[in-house]
Amino acid sequence: MMKRIRTIILATMIATATMAQGVIDVHSHIITPDFVSALESEGRQMDEGFPLPRYNVENHLKWMDETGVQTSVLTLAAPQPTSADVVRQTNEAAARIKREHPGRFLFCAALPLPDVKKAVEEAKYALDVLKADGIKLATNVGGQYLGDPELDTLFSFLNERKAVVILHPHRPEPVNRQVMQQTPLAMQEYLSETTRAVSNMISRNVLARYNHIKVVVPHCGAYLPLMVPRMKSLTPVMQANRLVGNIDWEANLAALYYDLSGAHSPEVIRTLLTITTPDHLLYGSDYPYVAPQVLTQSLKRMQQYLTEEPDLAPYKEMILWKNARSLLQPQSAPLHHRDGQGSGDLLVRIAEIEIYPEHLEAYLAAATEIQQKSLTEEPSVLCLFPNKLKEDNTKIRILEIYASQQAYQHHIQTAHFQKYKQGTLHMVKSLKLQDLTPLNRETMTKIFKRLQ
Repeated sequence: MMKRIRTIILATMIATATMAQGVIDVHSHIITPDFVSALESEGRQMDEGFPLPRYNVENHLKWMDETGVQTSVLTLAAPQPTSADVVRQTNEAAARIKREHPGRFLFCAALPLPDVKKAVEEAKYALDVLKADGIKLATNVGGQYLGDPELDTLFSFLNERKAVVILHPHRPEPVNRQVMQQTPLAMQEYLSETTRAVSNMISRNVLARYNHIKVVVPHCGAYLPLMVPRMKSLTPVMQANRLVGNIDWEANLAALYYDLSGAHSPEVIRTLLTITTPDHLLYGSDYPYVAPQVLTQSLKRMQQYLTEEPDLAPYKEMILWKNARSLLQPQSAPLHHRDGQGSGDLLVRIAEIEIYPEHLEAYLAAATEIQQKSLTEEPSVLCLFPNKLKEDNTKIRILEIYASQQAYQHHIQTAHFQKYKQGTLHMVKSLKLQDLTPLNRETMTKIFKRLQ
């Protein structure tokens, strides 16, 4: 009996320590019986070239508890159902799981595309009635790819709702079945499919025109780190031949977030940081498409290199949960993370930044501009105070004080912050954010008054 009690106590201690990590997983899938039955009745269960895994919420929670995942975001797996009723049933099932397990699950609703009118109706129902945390979009449905002008009505609605959109690749349409048999979709074509859909949206400035939408790109950004510089370099040639118009790269890229499901590594993250910033990287598992024990080892490996790699260590908590909380919190009830920090607390931090010497003058000008804009236009930004180290003027320290987490979230979504972030991305050699806990907050008002 005593041995059993010791075992239970030890297991509880391990679970508690693991749960304290509070990882947020933005890439997991719900696969309902109705969804599977609908595909079987249509003979489509092998549309993606491999069988659907089995899913139940109890096993999902068991894996989450053992691994330290606090919250998982559910989306419908591929392929896309042809029935709007099946889409509705899946969304209602996801909403039920969220209600029954508060704080453990969020979900992004599927839409019955390619019918745009029905898709808008379902999005409204999901967001207003089911309290969905965002929308899941396939790269294409029946050959209707993201970026298609027919989808502008849907994107206009999602823009009004400031929706988070999670993308997922589906089988390309039309599909070369011989190629698919030789190299299964998940091994390569899914990456091409994701890149294809995002590049279509960029070339039409979809994300720039509907700039209140935030889009999560799966599988470590697919081929986007290769695609973006290539598209940029070829844009003048294409414009000269009237094949594309002006592309607002800054605004389009600002809308993109990237989950690290799949073949993540330090090298992959460093490559992604050539086209984005650390606050746009998110943990993703791809549960249940990968065996739980493999996913557990994958997360442990990520946690290890995010601890040991000096240039990535500052971003560990950002990638594992902070960025996801910031992205999803405006769309849903606050995610009460186990760090003890309430959403209404003052947020104080030091940004430690090193600038490449050749860009120092341009960076200082941009830092001055963002400081003036923020303090003038955002009352809840209490302090943005850049300083240079005396011994090395390429090393900048910025004292940042925000009235609350919500104030910070509003700040990073403003046009002037996005301009600063995208415009200085190539200037920054390293960035480390150090959150601080004020020892005596009451003195802060006195300090500000004395400085007046």
